[in-house]
Amino acid sequence: MKNRILFWIFAPLKNISLGVIIFLIFHAFEKTSNNQIIGLDTKILLSILFPLLTLIIEYIFFESTRPRG
Repeated sequence: MKNRILFWIFAPLKNISLGVIIFLIFHAFEKTSNNQIIGLDTKILLSILFPLLTLIIEYIFFESTRPRG
């Protein structure tokens, strides 16, 4: 039970941080090249979907390795 609580505290925090980092990297690329590399909608989509997919995969691994009983 304690592991599950810790997972749901730290896994979303890690993935939110990952999304912010992805967004900021694309923003920095745009500023340094003075061109629009990808649109704002694509940046937001990638910043949300990639960490969400990562969270889902981590949860599947967490549940499959958790002892039953």
